[in-house]
Amino acid sequence: MKLIVGLGNPGNEYENTRHNAGFHWIDCLADELKITLKPETRFQGLCARIIQENTDLWLLEPQTYMNRSGQSVAALCRFYKISPEEILVVHDELDLLPGVAKLKWSGGLGGHNGLKDIVAQLGTKDFWRLRIGIGHPGDRDAVVQYVLHPPRKDEVALIHEAIDRSLQIWPLLAQGDFQSAMLKLHTK
Repeated sequence: MKLIVGLGNPGNEYENTRHNAGFHWIDCLADELKITLKPETRFQGLCARIIQENTDLWLLEPQTYMNRSGQSVAALCRFYKISPEEILVVHDELDLLPGVAKLKWSGGLGGHNGLKDIVAQLGTKDFWRLRIGIGHPGDRDAVVQYVLHPPRKDEVALIHEAIDRSLQIWPLLAQGDFQSAMLKLHTK
């Protein structure tokens, strides 16, 4: 594991929206590790470097807006020669209920524009994803407004629970032990 990317949109107006679950996860991890993400213009994002098992590990929050997340990810990957299989992308997931977090390798994009742009920039779907459930509005036409608005109070608590629970697998993720991390996360 060399790069963990949290997806979201920059700016105060998006800070507490469902779409920013990935940013929230990275912020919580940074707090836990007592590190600060700093602006890095060459990667168009907020970044922090930590040393894990004698290896550099980068945390990244792209500041390019969701639809262009791949530009930031690809820039950092090219500069530090990070391959897609060494990346974990943390993002909001419509197909999971609030309170649910799932780890998976590769797969479909579920219409997620941040994932679409990362795949377009990297040329592959083969990277790890940590999906934070936000639920679905029930109507496909309502999705854009749904993800760009804050969750209800009861959903906020559930989303934070999912983030907290998924942060418990951080030591396994840092070691690259994704099978044990999945087993622990997916077993309640």
